[in-house]
Amino acid sequence: MRSLSLYRKYFKDNMFLRFTLIVSCIFIATIIAFSYLVLLLISDSAVQRQMDIQRKSMESVSNYVENKYQSVQDMLRDVYRDASLASNTTFLLENPLSDYIEHRLDRFLLGEQSTSNAIQYFQNKIDDDPDIRSLILYSANQQVMYYYDNRRQFERISTNAAHSFVPDSMVLGEESVVSVPNIWVLKSIGMPTAPLFSVKLPINNKSSLLNIGQLLVYFDSEAIWQAMNNYKQDFKGDILVLSAQNEVIFDSSGKGYGRKLPKLQEINAGEEFTIEGMVVTSLTQSQAGYTVISLISKQELAETYSSARSTIVSIALVCILFAVLLPAMFISNFAKRTHRIIRFTRKVKNGDLNTRIVDGKEDELGQIAKSFNSMLDELNQYIDQVYKAEIKQKHTEIATLEARVNPHFLYNTLEVIRMRAISSGAKDVGEMIYSLSMLFKSYVRPKQKYTFKDELEACRLYLELFRIRYKDRFAYTIECSTELEELPVLKMSLQPVIENYVLHGMRTGQTDNVIRIGITAEPEHIRVTVTDNGKGIAEERLARLREVLEDHGELSGSESFGLRSIHERLRLMYGKSYGVELESEEGSGTVVTITFPYPPKEENADV
Repeated sequence: MRSLSLYRKYFKDNMFLRFTLIVSCIFIATIIAFSYLVLLLISDSAVQRQMDIQRKSMESVSNYVENKYQSVQDMLRDVYRDASLASNTTFLLENPLSDYIEHRLDRFLLGEQSTSNAIQYFQNKIDDDPDIRSLILYSANQQVMYYYDNRRQFERISTNAAHSFVPDSMVLGEESVVSVPNIWVLKSIGMPTAPLFSVKLPINNKSSLLNIGQLLVYFDSEAIWQAMNNYKQDFKGDILVLSAQNEVIFDSSGKGYGRKLPKLQEINAGEEFTIEGMVVTSLTQSQAGYTVISLISKQELAETYSSARSTIVSIALVCILFAVLLPAMFISNFAKRTHRIIRFTRKVKNGDLNTRIVDGKEDELGQIAKSFNSMLDELNQYIDQVYKAEIKQKHTEIATLEARVNPHFLYNTLEVIRMRAISSGAKDVGEMIYSLSMLFKSYVRPKQKYTFKDELEACRLYLELFRIRYKDRFAYTIECSTELEELPVLKMSLQPVIENYVLHGMRTGQTDNVIRIGITAEPEHIRVTVTDNGKGIAEERLARLREVLEDHGELSGSESFGLRSIHERLRLMYGKSYGVELESEEGSGTVVTITFPYPPKEENADV
């Protein structure tokens, strides 16, 4: 579910991510499959190479043991070939040692200088082979062992069957065999149970061919390591040498010497199989009766190609990284260009027609960008022709409205002065005429920047005319901060509101007529509030006026023309958020609120 939600969130509506994901998955699957096949080939090759090393190690060990076995056979064969030596050896084994010495002296006294000495012969053989630890001649008739140590002299040891198991062990092993030394023999000659292997051959009487004893030669098992010098660095697992009785003659690990391994009794020579996670290979020498076995665990075989596996995995990861990054970089370039086109289209949607897509390439996206820019150029040309014409039309309408206001204002003002002049010839007529002249001057004189200060001054001059006219029955206040006075404003945007109050809202029969003009600034607007305590507007009349201001109807003649002119000019110049709002209650007065933009748009302020 989580993967499905991730797909919907990031990939469903994003074509480039989907394409990148698909391409990356194809590349990754291909790299993984290829890496797996390469790893299989390399692992098989590494395992085969290791097994070849194991077999060569086994052959070296087998050759070493066979050479020792063959050297003992050669030793005994040389005895048989030399008639004198064979005769002396037979005499030694069939007679007591003292008789053999006496026999040798007699022969010497008789002048037989070439008579071979059997004792010296076997001592020389020990000196010739440094791997021999001891040599034993066993006399079956006398139950005596003649023991040769590699460091000591010849020694005679009695092995009476009533007190020793040695005679029995000699009888049981009459056949030629390579085996572990018999424990009773070792105890008899005083040798420690160090890793040794023995080669035992029967000694027969050359004349009668009857068995007269045994020849035992003990070799150092640790010397077998010398045969593996060429493979010690690469060899893994263990090499075992088993006797015919399945006893361990040699163990490369140094742990299994002398033990019996019944599980390996049924091994066929040259066969390779697995036992308890170990790969077993055997090599049998049938004549000598020993078997060389290689044991290597599957884990150790796996270690032979672990470095290759790590290398392949590293290379695969690097390839996967490039397989993901390169398409992603290539596709992301198209994605950025596409998103840039989408971003520019959104800008155009929001009204920015001057934006352009910068893309100098000549591919499909570059052609789309150029077509988009050409479309905007044509659209701007159309706007210059149509939209600017509409703006000129609006300016014409605004100028027409102002032209309608000025005569209306002048007519009403002159009518007031005329009525005052008819009623009395008081001194205040001069003041009124002065105020009127100043008022005309403010409207006629052109200014680059028309501000709230200018508009409020025009309102003050107009109100001053009526304050003089009605004296104590009329008062006014104007409130505006110095900062707001310098802001630009549309000409005649407040005076028509005051004129409406004087002509339609003032209660001339009362003495408490008051009008207040207040200007305040808000975060995005400037609000001008004109508040009076005049007659107010009836509810139906107020609803009708509001409808007219919202362009839903018209009033007959010039009725409320001033309010409409202000409202329409603000809407034309600044938009529907600005204009005139009315609040009134019949008999209580009226509040007119005029909303200007803040900060004001100076380029339109003098219109």
